[in-house]
Amino acid sequence: MIPGNRMLMVVLLCQVLLGGVSHASLIPETGKKKVTEIQGHSGGRRPGQNHELLRDFEATLLQMFGLRRRPQPSKGAVIPDYMRDLYRLQSGEEEVEKEQILNITLEYPERSTSRANTVRCFHHEEHLESIPGTRENPAFRFLFNLSSIPENEVISSAELRLYREQVDQGSDWELGFHRINIYEVMKPSAVSMPNSLITRLLDTRLVHHNVTQWESFDVSPAVLRWTQDKQPNHGLAIEVTHLHQRRTHQGQHVRISRSLPQGVGDWAQFRPLLVTFGHDGRGHTLIQHRRAKRSPKHHPQRPRKKGKNCRRHPLYVDFSDVGWNDWIVAPPGYHAFYCQGDCPFPLTDHLNSTNHAIVQTLVNSVNSSIPKACCVPTELSAISMLYLDEYDKVVLKNYQEMVVEGCGCR
Repeated sequence: MIPGNRMLMVVLLCQVLLGGVSHASLIPETGKKKVTEIQGHSGGRRPGQNHELLRDFEATLLQMFGLRRRPQPSKGAVIPDYMRDLYRLQSGEEEVEKEQILNITLEYPERSTSRANTVRCFHHEEHLESIPGTRENPAFRFLFNLSSIPENEVISSAELRLYREQVDQGSDWELGFHRINIYEVMKPSAVSMPNSLITRLLDTRLVHHNVTQWESFDVSPAVLRWTQDKQPNHGLAIEVTHLHQRRTHQGQHVRISRSLPQGVGDWAQFRPLLVTFGHDGRGHTLIQHRRAKRSPKHHPQRPRKKGKNCRRHPLYVDFSDVGWNDWIVAPPGYHAFYCQGDCPFPLTDHLNSTNHAIVQTLVNSVNSSIPKACCVPTELSAISMLYLDEYDKVVLKNYQEMVVEGCGCR
């Protein structure tokens, strides 16, 4: 992540571009200014210069977010409920009401996020392939395209999420069990040898028919082979084995295909989902950020007589102002804040000064050719963002040094 002072330079660039902003919002009259209106407030700059500054401003922010170009989401892009809920839990919005999410208890994945600052999700290719099995115990192969994962992102874990629905077994209720097996396809079947499929078991679970919920399976070994070891990705195989039953309820029980007839509209949310947890080497993990959120910092108000001295000022960044609300799912904006004010002689304790700043201020008091200490951020914190990337994939990422938590003279 870029240093905090560079982040403030980006904000200042926008302020200069807009003719100066001293409070509240990144852009005046939040969400109402068009680019042409913004250009009208830019003083003597020519329209071409304004357009170039806007382009450079956007490019700088996109680079900061690790994107090569501005995402252009398709109309059919789907945001899985799981990713929305994970963002709410990560940002602390659902600490009290988390049991109401999707009518199930959603536990925060502490273990998976302990080494990750990025969560990505992938739907399988819209292609369902049957592989050798039996009529009672069918199996299917799914292909997930993971090519959008950046080279510098190290995957620490991955899970396959399957949605299963309650099935009424009547008098045989107590015998209604399924075993769900998840395999990595090591070698697909050859055309000349349809039963030559080679797989290895990744995870398995025995489940009862009387529960409707998501099931999560560990597929980390397969995803690590595909991403870290650069081994061929032949997909995952899902096998549902029915125990103590002559009839199969597989089509009703585990959602691995569209409902027939189509048109219900729930397939987009209930289709199998591959979720990866990774780290790009920048900043803290998601769980570290979440724990910090549980203990918010308190910023006592300074006395009015100190109002001109170095302190934190409000600055709200609204993503709709720069036209990014179409690909940034959450948050709609955030409080970035900025530092401004005097560092007068003598520097007092509440100005959070370093020894060097104190010495520099002393020298300035007798030699004006030496500049005063500057009011700068001394503490910065992260925010979590949920967005669609350039490939229409949903990403939850922790971005460092985005919020000014404290100011001081340096």
